[in-house]
Amino acid sequence: MSDVRPSSSQATSIVELGACEIAHFLSIRALGASEVLEAFLAQIERINPLVNAIVSLELEDARKMASQIDRRRVLGDDLGLFAGLPIAIKDLQATRGMRTTFGSPIYRNFVPDVDSLMVQRLRAHGFVIVGKTNVPEFGLGSQTFNPVFGATANPWDLAFTCGGSSGGAAVAVATRMMPFADGTDVGGSLRNPGAFNHVFGLRPSPGRVPNHPTTHPWSGLGVTGPIARDAADAALLLAAMAGADTRDPLSITEDSVRFTAPLERDFRGVRIAYSKTLGGLPVDPRVTTVVEAGIKLLSGLGCIVEEAEPDFSGADEAFEMQRGLDLAARLGSLLANHRSQLKDTAIWNIEQGLALDVTAVLKGYAARTALYHRMCAFMSTYEFLLAPVSQVPPFELSCPYPQAINGVAMQSYIEWMRSCSRLSITAHPCASVPCGFTERGLPVGLQIVGRYRDEWGILQLAHAFERINPSARVRPPVLMEKIARL
Repeated sequence: MSDVRPSSSQATSIVELGACEIAHFLSIRALGASEVLEAFLAQIERINPLVNAIVSLELEDARKMASQIDRRRVLGDDLGLFAGLPIAIKDLQATRGMRTTFGSPIYRNFVPDVDSLMVQRLRAHGFVIVGKTNVPEFGLGSQTFNPVFGATANPWDLAFTCGGSSGGAAVAVATRMMPFADGTDVGGSLRNPGAFNHVFGLRPSPGRVPNHPTTHPWSGLGVTGPIARDAADAALLLAAMAGADTRDPLSITEDSVRFTAPLERDFRGVRIAYSKTLGGLPVDPRVTTVVEAGIKLLSGLGCIVEEAEPDFSGADEAFEMQRGLDLAARLGSLLANHRSQLKDTAIWNIEQGLALDVTAVLKGYAARTALYHRMCAFMSTYEFLLAPVSQVPPFELSCPYPQAINGVAMQSYIEWMRSCSRLSITAHPCASVPCGFTERGLPVGLQIVGRYRDEWGILQLAHAFERINPSARVRPPVLMEKIARL
């Protein structure tokens, strides 16, 4: 990496740098934390009114933190790799002294007095927290809108959705308002917005990033991970987020420093499976066209790509059981006390969980266990499984969720996300990588699934794919229009 300092004469020069580059320039004092922060705050001022991705800004605290980091660096303190990097936290994570609404009117004015474990970890590393990123109500559904802050628009077309539930995070990254962001994923909430906004979203293995507090720590369905412009920046953030903590009984003890290593790898001869429909799901042909063009690019890496998929029998039933059980534990009391302040889809999903009987739960766990073993056996033959991220391209912002795909009616607000949820329930890590665009110019993502706990392999393959994909560095129209006016 070059040690040449970026020119600060251009207002957009710093925000165009990747997170790895910014971290490097901060560490050698070619950039100051305050200088970096002010560049991103100026970008937020320019772009956020158009897309509504970042909410609850806390500028005074952020500026104080950045100034402290600069002073300590001048004194020669070794602050580590991450100090001075700005970030906005998903509005599902508790942030001490900063409004945390969960996208719900019930918590419209809630200000926690403690941080979530992930936020504690980021603060300890010296990240500068500037605010929160917008979410759907309680993170439910892959369309980011709520009655507290409104909807977040897609920067590729402001009339379309950005996906969700990490929609605000993905838009903030795509528009260079943040170098990267945290997200969470149950049934696709890191991957769908990654695909819809042409950024990288990684769903790690359960326990890779420890979660606390949580009402159901043994589930492993909901995970926390990074959203970034590319795999290298995501790996950097994952290095800060990951690592064991006894407060999460599923946390993985492996040292997270490995995620700071170079991602280069030779993929010649690596066997990769490609599934067009992940077990017969309806997939919009516009998505298939873009994904298959991306699959063809992989031949340039020397990979051996074959059409194959594991048996996904029971995946949907297992996912919906586990999701319902988790929601009953997390939101059941809110349904009893604040029903009128919950959206209809949330009420439906919580009630679904509360209605589960022992037989349904046991059947769901049995199906999940069988699927896990089938997936491990399948991935012993193939190192990676490739598939579409989302079954549809981005849809209109006014539409809560797709009602049908290829003429197949969707029976619920989560059914159209099964291309992600069928993989969530396997406990295997997976990621959304920018793949290309529909004829209308809307982003489509390629989903990479790795072997059990092999986030590193996913990051390496994604990094290699980014290098050969001509669309990887295309920036959204809303960003280019603003730059043209400067």
